[in-house]
Formats: sequence, C-alpha cells, structure tokens
Amino acid sequence: MITGQLLQAARILKNGGIVAYATEYCFGFGCDPMNRVAVLRLLRIKRRSLAKGLIIIAADTAQLAPYVEKIPAHVLATWPGARTWLLEARAEVPVWLMGDHPKIAVRVTAHPQAAALCRTAGMALVSTSANRAGSAPARRFRDVVRRFKGEVDYVLPGMVGDLPAPTPIHDAVTREPIRPG
Repeated sequence: MITGQLLQAARILKNGGIVAYATEYCFGFGCDPMNRVAVLRLLRIKRRSLAKGLIIIAADTAQLAPYVEKIPAHVLATWPGARTWLLEARAEVPVWLMGDHPKIAVRVTAHPQAAALCRTAGMALVSTSANRAGSAPARRFRDVVRRFKGEVDYVLPGMVGDLPAPTPIHDAVTREPIRPG
C-alpha cells in the first residue's frame, strides 16, 4: 500500500532530496544515486569520506541494471534479502558511488518499507546508515529526528527489521565476507 508519507518521501528523492528510512538493521539515509549533488550532501551530513563508497538498494534486480553488468545466480538466490554483494560495476557508474573500490555494493532489500520506497520512487537508492561517521546508527524514528532534523529533507516513519547487525557484505566472485553480519 502506498501511503501519503511514502509518496512524499519518493517525491523528495526524485527532486534531489535526502530521506531517512527504515532498513533491515537501522535507519538509513537515501538519495538518488545518480544525483551527484545529493550524494555529496549526504556524505557531508554523515561526515563520511567519498573514498569509502556507498551501498545501493533496490526493490528488484531491474532497478540495479544501471549499476551492474550481470548478477550471478548464487547472488540472485539470496535476494530479496539482507545480504549485500560486491559486483562488477558498469563502466559509467560514477566515482561518488564506488569511492576507491573497483566494485559496487548492491542489495535487493527484503525490508518491506525500504522496497516500497524504491518502487514508489521508481529507482534504486543510496543506502547508508543514519549516523555520523564513527557513531552508532539510529535504530528508531525519533532518534533520527532528534539527531538530524533540519539536515535531511524527510524522515519516513517506520520500524527497522530484526537484524542484530548491519547486513553482511560478500564479494560476488570469491564469496568471501567483507563485512560479517
């Protein structure tokens, strides 16, 4: 079901804004991955280095097509789900998404609201934890509002999933864990 709040968040994203929204583990900050101004603003809010790269989430694999050439079967078997994979990026993927890395981090999210936001906005989204670099991520709506009111354009009310830690990240070629879950 598309609510007024979801429509408002999607409109803000499409217009280059930054939205905080619930994900599998914590609230995340999101924006249009192809909007350089929005991504750089998001990084300033987080005080995060461009070199670190960002995760892209989607409601389905079609939304990842602008970012990756192909998705291996073993990756597809884990989605939708709470696993992020490092995949070979298309040549045109901008540096502000990849940072200093040769691959891009992507996930087809299993979180109902995050997936609905991607569907309603009609695009994949940047998904990075709602926190300042080095601080614990916000896991409750009111904590995001308290910490970031006036810095992000909208905080979508919602509940985070029940993961005890951030989503694990694995390399799609080696299948090695990069970040354990």
